[in-house]
Amino acid sequence: MTMSSSPLAPAKTLPLPDEKIGLFRLSPINRRRWNNFKANRRGYWSLWVFLILFVGSLFAEFIANDRPIIASYKGEILFPVLVDYPPEKFGDASFIDSIYRDKITQNEINAHGWMIWPPIRFSHSTIHMTPPTPFPSPPTWYLSDAECRPTAQVSGGSTCRDLEWNWLGTDSHGHDVLARLIYGFRLSMVFALILSSLSAIVGITAGAIQGYFGGWTDLLFQRFIEIWTAIPTLYLLLTVSSFFAPGFFILLGILLLFFWVYLVSVVRAEFLRGRNFEYVRAARALGLRDRTIMFKHILPNAMVATVTFLPFLLIHSISMLTALDFLGLGLPPGSPSLGELLAQGTESVNIQKPWIGFSAFFTITIMLSLLIFIGEAARDALDPRKTFR
Repeated sequence: MTMSSSPLAPAKTLPLPDEKIGLFRLSPINRRRWNNFKANRRGYWSLWVFLILFVGSLFAEFIANDRPIIASYKGEILFPVLVDYPPEKFGDASFIDSIYRDKITQNEINAHGWMIWPPIRFSHSTIHMTPPTPFPSPPTWYLSDAECRPTAQVSGGSTCRDLEWNWLGTDSHGHDVLARLIYGFRLSMVFALILSSLSAIVGITAGAIQGYFGGWTDLLFQRFIEIWTAIPTLYLLLTVSSFFAPGFFILLGILLLFFWVYLVSVVRAEFLRGRNFEYVRAARALGLRDRTIMFKHILPNAMVATVTFLPFLLIHSISMLTALDFLGLGLPPGSPSLGELLAQGTESVNIQKPWIGFSAFFTITIMLSLLIFIGEAARDALDPRKTFR
């Protein structure tokens, strides 16, 4: 006699299929986290705005440059934005490099072809040689036609529309402020991403070793970190700058010496908690190596708290670079720095020139606000109490 299954028996539940978003395939729990992130509309749209700004800044040479994007000269297609062509190519040997803003070079190319310029015809280091007013010059749209007329008449015009526009004016050195902001935004983000990534690698490794082994290893590491963080970073920068010329990688290396400690306590706490779980004890009983247990089993469960902290580490990196540039201890002079623009805006001679300081201030404010909103949304999405919403 065959027994039939009871109608009250619980039905077998099939696992939820993975969902593919773009090039990534998400597991059910990560899909719930992504939905929680999208539920925070402020953080979700901040992510898109930030990605658009950052990806756009990566192509800054095609947005703001003193070289044409593409040109045709005597039947040959040229890409001045990517290739340095000798001035002899255009029949002018008076310069070391080709100066495409020079009227002679422009007339030569236009006589035998054409040029397509970026929307902003200034790079971050380009000096505006014919400003309508002395440096720092106000935004061109702010000027009257009477103020623009003397400069416009040189090129055969009569109004501000006949000039090369500086949408946010120029700084004290004659550089276009908008071009400096675009390049400065890219430089700040690239610097912060590299510093945060390297700091995360070192900090996660140190925290994992401390938390997993505990005992004397943890005790000695903690005492070392306490002594190491007591070293004043600013004094160390002053000392190093007296021996070496300031540079991108020198500054990156000095800050990396101190930034890795910010993640150690977070990872250490997660490993101290996770090393006593049953699955870790089972892995040890099976004879797995400590390195495998640490980075293949415990670390994925500890990454929730770590990833939540990363946006705020990125914010701290940007703030530190801006502060050092403001004090003159950061990147080399002439670098497109937001902190350097802020410093110009606070000079006594530029107090009545608000477009310099306000432009840098609002750029930094928007950039940090977007990252804060993204970090808050990521924190809520990765919160275990909200994962199964």
